[in-house]
Amino acid sequence: MLSSAPSSALIPTLTLLLSLPVLFFFLAPRFLPPRQISISLPDELDDLSLFHKAIAMDSANFSRRPTHLPAAKSHLSSSLRRPKIAFLFLTNSPLHFAPLWERFFSNVTLKHYNIYIHADPFARITPLDGVFKDKIIPSKRTQRSSPTLISAARRLLATAMLDDPANSYFALISQHCIPLHSFNYLYNFLFDLGRLSRDLEFPSYIEILDNEPTLWDSVNGHPHTYHPPEVSPELIYRLRKSNSTYSYMFARKFSADCLNPLMEMADSVIFKD
Repeated sequence: MLSSAPSSALIPTLTLLLSLPVLFFFLAPRFLPPRQISISLPDELDDLSLFHKAIAMDSANFSRRPTHLPAAKSHLSSSLRRPKIAFLFLTNSPLHFAPLWERFFSNVTLKHYNIYIHADPFARITPLDGVFKDKIIPSKRTQRSSPTLISAARRLLATAMLDDPANSYFALISQHCIPLHSFNYLYNFLFDLGRLSRDLEFPSYIEILDNEPTLWDSVNGHPHTYHPPEVSPELIYRLRKSNSTYSYMFARKFSADCLNPLMEMADSVIFKD
């Protein structure tokens, strides 16, 4: 009489082998990097058209005197011409630090700044109000660590250049960024002709590098994410310090639940210059 043990042992093995494709289908997204979003040809051509318009306008404005600049008329900016800072928010999630930025822009007239937001249309972003109301530009899908972020940044820059010729400085900000100084401190620093010169070159005003090993995650190379227990006046003072004589103006990367401790020291620390 033949034994059925060997054939019985094969059944679980065959079942496991047949189930591997199914397991891979469900588990692969957790272990494999996400597939990068490609930029379609129509989107690329649309962006190139926008960039060329911005370059053409910038070249035309550069050849004119400031008093001859065309008046900027747009729903995104005011029509008064004076040096402005364009704040370019690039996000694929809600602006968790909107209340802190609202405090940053409080008591500041629109003669000094403009706001532009590139919000991923495929992401769930809560409706924006206050200084952020009606500031979203025509946006396209973005993905971390992909060329789509470069396109989004260029789209923001081109839109700001076309929208208001008075935009003189451009601050690219993510949803994880916070200000380290008051608006007046930043504005006075940038436009104080006694301290700035066309011959000087300035590094980024966003704090991204530091000698301390805790700033960068050792696993994936991304900036260290600060959490509420780490938020303190000492952290703000430390993040302001740079390798030059100039203070950093913005910092990243903060988790969304840092909002409350940041708001608690907004007036007494962050915006007290």
